Formats: sequence, C-alpha cells, structure tokens
Amino acid sequence: MIRFNLKALSACVLSAAMAVTASTVLLPLTPALAQVRALPDFTDLVEQVGPSVVNIRTLEKVSRRASPGGQMDPDMLEFFRRFGLPIPNMPNGPRQSPPPGHGQQPNQEDQPRGVGSGFILTPDGMIMTNAHVVEGADEVIVTLTDKREFKAKIIGADKRSDVAVVKIEATGLPAVKVGDVNRLRVGEWVMAIGSPFGLENSVTAGIVSAKQRDTGDYLPFIQTDVAINPGNSGGPLINMRGEVVGINSQIYSRSGGSMGISFSIPMDEAVRVSEQLRATGRVTRGRIGVQIEQVSKEVAESIGLGQPHGALVRGVETGGPADKAGVEAGDVIIKFDGKRVEKSSDLPRMVGGTKPGVKSPLTVFRRGASKDLTVTIAEIEADKTATQTTEKEPKVAESKMAQALGLDVSDLTDAAKKELKIKGGVQVKASSDAAARGGLREGDVIVAVANVAVSNVAGFEKILSGLDKTKPVNILFRRGEWAQYTMLRFNP
Repeated sequence: MIRFNLKALSACVLSAAMAVTASTVLLPLTPALAQVRALPDFTDLVEQVGPSVVNIRTLEKVSRRASPGGQMDPDMLEFFRRFGLPIPNMPNGPRQSPPPGHGQQPNQEDQPRGVGSGFILTPDGMIMTNAHVVEGADEVIVTLTDKREFKAKIIGADKRSDVAVVKIEATGLPAVKVGDVNRLRVGEWVMAIGSPFGLENSVTAGIVSAKQRDTGDYLPFIQTDVAINPGNSGGPLINMRGEVVGINSQIYSRSGGSMGISFSIPMDEAVRVSEQLRATGRVTRGRIGVQIEQVSKEVAESIGLGQPHGALVRGVETGGPADKAGVEAGDVIIKFDGKRVEKSSDLPRMVGGTKPGVKSPLTVFRRGASKDLTVTIAEIEADKTATQTTEKEPKVAESKMAQALGLDVSDLTDAAKKELKIKGGVQVKASSDAAARGGLREGDVIVAVANVAVSNVAGFEKILSGLDKTKPVNILFRRGEWAQYTMLRFNP
C-alpha cells in the first residue's frame, strides 16, 4: 500500500504554485502591453510647434447698403445690437463706420469672408497656408499665438496644388521644421494644430491611414484619421519628431464635420510649389499634350503588357510636344524620364514637375513592343476643348468576318486619314451584338486588332480570319481625336 504524507504533499503543491506565480510575474511584457504603455504624449510637441501656427482671417470689401438706423426706433435698434440678433433688412448685422484714415471708399466696408490656419515657414514672416483660404480675399489678417495681429500680403497662390504663401512684416518668428515625407509610414502617429470652426490653437491627433492617395491631378495626398474640420485648412500636419510633413487641406464629409478621413498635402510637394511662388509669384508646370486613362487588367493582358501599369494615350494634341515626339493614340506610356509609370495619375505629376523646355526620354508600349522617344516639355496652359472630327463619307466595302463581331465597316477616304493623322483603318458604319456591347458605335474608326495595325477592310478581314474565335480580341479604335481599347467576343 502506498501512503501519502498529506502535510508534505500540501507543502509541495504550495511551493509549486508560488513558483508558477513568481515565474508569471517575471515574464516579459507582451507587445500589446508594451504598446499600451508607449501611447504618445503630445504635450511637448504642442509646446514646440504651437507658437509657429497662426490663425488666418480674410476680409472682402462689399458695397454698403442704406442704413436702416434712421428707419428704426433707437431702442429697438439697441435691442438687436445688444443680443447679437440680425437687424431686419440688414443681413450682415450692424455696420460701423470705418475709422478715420482707413482709406476705403465711403460706399464699401470690410466683411468677414473666412477663417483658416497657417504656419510660419521662415523667421522673417513667410507663412504657408491653403490657396482656398486666401482666394478672393481683399485683406488677410494673421494672428500669432501671442495675440499680435498683422496685415499679410499674398505672395502667390496655386489652385492646382492648393498651396499659398503670404508675408507679414515681422522678424525673429518661430519657424517650423520641415520633415521628410518619405520617412512617413502608414500607422504612424501625427498631430494637427489649427482653428477649426474659428477655435484658435486647437490640437487633434490620429494616425496616417494611407499615403499616395489620388484625389487630385498633381498631388498624392496623405490620408489620416486626424479630426480636421472647417478652419483647420492650411494648418500643419506634424509627426512625432515635431516636423511638419503636410498641410491639412481636405476632408471627406457628408455632414460638414470630421468623419475620420482627412487629406493633407505632402510637404515636399508644398515646398516645391512655395519656392516658385516666392521666386516669381506663380508656378510653372510641364505638359506634353496627351489625353490619358488608366490601363485595365484586361487591356494589359490582351496587348501583351502583362501587369497593368502605365498611362493609356486616348488622344494626342495636334502639333503638341507628344505629337512631335511621335506618340500615337493607343500607345501606353510606361516610362517617363527613366522612371516607371505605375498608374495613369503618375504621369501628370512627373511631367508637371519637369521644367518647360527640357528634353525628356519617354518609353511607350505599342503593338506588343516598347519604343523609346524623346519629348520636349512645354509649359502647361489652359485646358483646350477637344474638337470633334467631322467624319467623311467612306468608300463602301464589305467584311464578312466583321459581321461575326456585330460590325459593318468600310474603308476610310484619304481626306479622313489626313484629318485623323492615321495611315489606315476602317470606319464603323453600324454596330450590334458584341460590338455594341463593347461600346463601338457608328463613326468610330478601328485602327488596330490584336496588336496588328489595320490598313483597310481587306486587311481587317485578313486579321480577323487568323484569330482564335473562342477567345476575346482587343480592338483599338478612335472616336474623333480620342483613342481607346475594347474587348470583343465573336458571335456564336
């Protein structure tokens, strides 16, 4: 028989329990607990960067209307003034006469136009903000954190990037430190300081939720969940090192308030714009004269490009830089100045950042092969309205194979080829079944099939006859000045 010493057994159990408890206490903190203990404290950052953030108030001159003071009982007028109520027939509230020597016309007065934010870029009074904050303003008032007010001069504003620079006459100001946007990581803590709803020096914080967010032609925005509201526009986005990495510019909202999606202009882009504004008061950008769109997965596979990337050229401006360089509608621009074009929105930024007059290498993918070109960058100008090309009456011809795609086509006249600046192609006279579903319509001009150029109806027929009728075929066609791809299947 096996006997147990209950006292000894109890002692052993108690010792084991204490050992487990001790070992548990001595275990290292889990990553989650470490992160909880490492939550950021923004107090030092606010003290460091706060004095560099300013409030911007804009005024505009409006015509003075007839004062109702002589038409209303003085006691009633005082009642409206005392309680801040709008005076009937005076929508902007009570008016006050301008102080002597103000210099404005007797029939005009300053009315508040808007409130925004900004930050001091240089100690001598250069201040950066959003272009939409100062747009249309007749007067800009800058208020520092020490309550000093200055009348600012607008040095320049660029609507495309929404960046503006204003100047106040002051020295020894606390300028911000500009950070490296390339070091910014998704998930990193950031902070904003500004004047939401006119509330000065308000601080909000959050994380970077995305980078390179395309919401504009020339800017890959920083997306954050920092609470940004009207009045925050133009204020700085600050990283945990106390560096400004962006300018708070836009919000996504259905109610007018913050919904956790905010967009900031990357500081590297803003600095490039501000340097031009400070030097010349305006921003010059390059252009090559093409209409582009995104390359879809289906088009990329069908033309042999592989993974979808680059910018599909829908149209080329006649006589423009791209036209002179040999770019054709239907090309896919895959490289500019030696840099890969990942998506179509990359190209305007690459070209726009290139100085006009510079000759830049350009690589296009055309009918299954790459082709290197050189384009001379021109200066961007007002967008031109595309003119619709008048189609000439084509010579009647018949293609039986085209009917299997739901097409009725004919040869192009020499005049039509010259007008469209193409060497060959066939014109769509009627579209049905697969062709209609693919978006082709009467008047379109088919210039290539399965990466093979189309010369005329006979050539079109020959290309179609050699294709696998069980697989879809890519069609490159022109509609006026613009070109695009579509995928068609042969009718059973």
